[in-house]
Amino acid sequence: MLRVVSWNVNGIRSPLQGMIYEEPSNYAAMVVGRILDKLDADIVCFQETKVTRDVLTEPLAITEGYNSYFSFSRSRSGYSGVATFCKDSATPVAAEEGLSGLLATQKGDVGCYGNMDEFTQEELRALDSEGRALLTQHKIRTWEGKEKILTLINVYCPHADPGKPERLAFKMRFYSLLKIRAEALLAAGSHVIILGDLNTAHRPIDHWDAVNLECFEEDPGRKWMDSLLSSLGCQTGSHVGPFIDSYRCFQPKQEGAFTCWSAVSGARHLNYGSRLDYVLGDRTLVIDTFQDSFLLPEVMGSDHCPVGAVLSVSSVPAKECPPLCTRFLPEFAGTQLKIRRFLVRLKDPVFRHSALKLNNKTQVQMHQNKARVRSTRPRPSQAGSSRGQKNLTSYFQPSSSHPQASPNLELPSVGALVTPKTSEKEVMAKVVEGQASASEAKDEKEIRTSFWKSVLGGPLSMPLCRGHREPCVRRTVKKPGPNLGRHFYICARPQGPPTDPSSRCNFFLWSRPS
Repeated sequence: MLRVVSWNVNGIRSPLQGMIYEEPSNYAAMVVGRILDKLDADIVCFQETKVTRDVLTEPLAITEGYNSYFSFSRSRSGYSGVATFCKDSATPVAAEEGLSGLLATQKGDVGCYGNMDEFTQEELRALDSEGRALLTQHKIRTWEGKEKILTLINVYCPHADPGKPERLAFKMRFYSLLKIRAEALLAAGSHVIILGDLNTAHRPIDHWDAVNLECFEEDPGRKWMDSLLSSLGCQTGSHVGPFIDSYRCFQPKQEGAFTCWSAVSGARHLNYGSRLDYVLGDRTLVIDTFQDSFLLPEVMGSDHCPVGAVLSVSSVPAKECPPLCTRFLPEFAGTQLKIRRFLVRLKDPVFRHSALKLNNKTQVQMHQNKARVRSTRPRPSQAGSSRGQKNLTSYFQPSSSHPQASPNLELPSVGALVTPKTSEKEVMAKVVEGQASASEAKDEKEIRTSFWKSVLGGPLSMPLCRGHREPCVRRTVKKPGPNLGRHFYICARPQGPPTDPSSRCNFFLWSRPS
């Protein structure tokens, strides 16, 4: 059996992984291994790793028993990124970063790119610059003993921000490139699995509030998925696309099967989310080898949950890892970089002559400095003089246990050591005066405190929502626009279906300006 799992981890270095309880110093060295053990899969695909190569550490990149492959964002730091971890028993025969082939190194690549004439070179470079796709190609053996090629495409598709129309265009172009590459691999004879965060809820059953969304079926992303996927049902029936949504193949009518929830509104508590993560397999592969497709909503640590599938095939591991494997990166390969790699040989005789003159001048200067230092050192004959080296005994003083009286020391007179007598009336007067001054200081402090309390009223009490008569929570507008930075109050309960009385009510109140 071959078990594959995909998970949008929302930052592979994030300390939010719910299954880890180590101290921060031990966390980085153990988090990946613990996650992989928990998922218990032969191939694990992560999305939204949010690491770039400059911050990738060896404990995150190299895990015992696995070989890993990373695709980094080249446009922004701490953004996007995908990674694939394969058990040594499922070592791929080839691995490649990106969909266009522009990032290929021509050694150990997957190949099969299809016709990309509709894209310009700049567009292809931009689509692959955010680290959103990673391909690994594996040899598999069926139960009949036949060996075949299986290509896994680990993808983190772009999100279409309603306020940024250019991102919707970017997303659709990424979808088109993904489909061209997947179909080219199928045409070359490879089985293909597309798995990851596609950032689109395909059917109304895959979204918690599809009935209230305007033109749900007309969304460009859903139309693209219609063209990519076959109709539901694995055995018979007409189909359009070459791929099958494996989860809906096994669970065609399962409601509430969501993989993503809003972390801000606490929507996961009431399962108020959408299904954005998929395991899509080509039709022949799903019908012949898929035994199960599942969600793992109980696994915490991200705003997404893992998804996966089980295939009735075995992996035939490659003898060695492809060059893209992270263990071959110079910083992790155990080979020390030599300093001469950073130097430039002086081939021009003019530069060589200048360097020689500079070297001779430097040597002369060094000799002059040494002579100047020798001339300033004290001679042995001057050691006893006041300007020479001091005697070692001058740094010591007699012990305090044997004090010696100094003849010039003047002792105080006996009269100075005797405290003069003070009358009882004077003492009482001083006490009364002190109490009066303390009372005045206390009154002044109370007046000052009451004044500032009248000026600064302090934080306002939280208003009560109308639906539950419970204290609200205060939020801040972060979306660019005229209300950016303004505060408002909403119901503190988690977001959920409007018909659920335990979910958040629709109370909203702007906070008054301070």
